[in-house]
This record gives sequence, C-alpha cells and structure tokens, in this order.
Amino acid sequence: MSEQAGIGTAKEAADHELILAFGRLQGAANRLEYILGRALEVECGISHLMYEVLLILGRAGLPGLSMRAIAQEQVLTTGGATRLVDRMEAVGLVARTESPDDRRAKLVRLTPQGEETTVRASQVHLENIKRYFVAPLPAEDLERFAQDLRILSYSARDVLPRLP
Repeated sequence: MSEQAGIGTAKEAADHELILAFGRLQGAANRLEYILGRALEVECGISHLMYEVLLILGRAGLPGLSMRAIAQEQVLTTGGATRLVDRMEAVGLVARTESPDDRRAKLVRLTPQGEETTVRASQVHLENIKRYFVAPLPAEDLERFAQDLRILSYSARDVLPRLP
C-alpha cells in the first residue's frame, strides 16, 4: 500500500506534497484559532468556543436549540456542551427555557447580554479575520478559497457520525 502511495521512507512521507499541504492547513488553522481566539478572550472576555455557540444560537433564533443540537454543531459530547452552556449561563450569555414542543426538554437561547456580546465579539472577530485571514491572501483567489473551505467543511461534517 505505501508503495502505491509513493511513500517508502519516513523522509518521503514527510516531504509528500499532500501531507505537507494538509499539515500547512492544520498549522494555519491552529495558529489562526489561537490568534483570533486570544483576541476574543482579551477584548470580549469569552473563549472562541463560547463565541461559536453564541453564533449558533444567534443563527437559530427563538425559541433556541437543544443541548444535543449545540453538541452536534460543535462536535462536542452532550456533556461537554452542557458544561460549556453552564459556564455561559453563569455569566449571563444564555438562558435555558422550556421547549414549546416538549415540556420535559430544555432549549438554550441568547439573553440580551448574549446578543450584545455576540455583536461586540463579531466586530472584533471580523477585523481580525480581515487582518490575519484575508489580508495575506491574493484578493483574486479569496472567493474561490472560501468556496473550497465550505466544500471541505461540509464534506468533513457529512462523514462525522451523528450523536445518539
């Protein structure tokens, strides 16, 4: 199998064009996550993961989302999503409410403070995206690059198993 892939040594593996490309993608994503996430923490007092949940809830609107839906969107366990939402609820960003469809179920929604924080954090985040993600790229390639990222994201999402 490794001969079919053109990899017979560790050096060949390390220098393989596709392995290098994926490594660069992963490295760029990790570095950008750190840079942009740190800015959200410093300027808005929230983690990047909290910000992503705020966006998910903002997109969903009322009445909110179940913990399971949040977990699936963020590729978290339901327990991990619950702990995150607990922290967000403790600082007033989200609230749990009764589901209009199932009185036993709880939904999570943005509070007015969560709405304000989402807007403020998005302004900070957008400026940093422009500075660190958009500015280094050739302008003529940006639209295609964004389309390619969407394809990769959806493709990977579709391969992931759904939470029970």
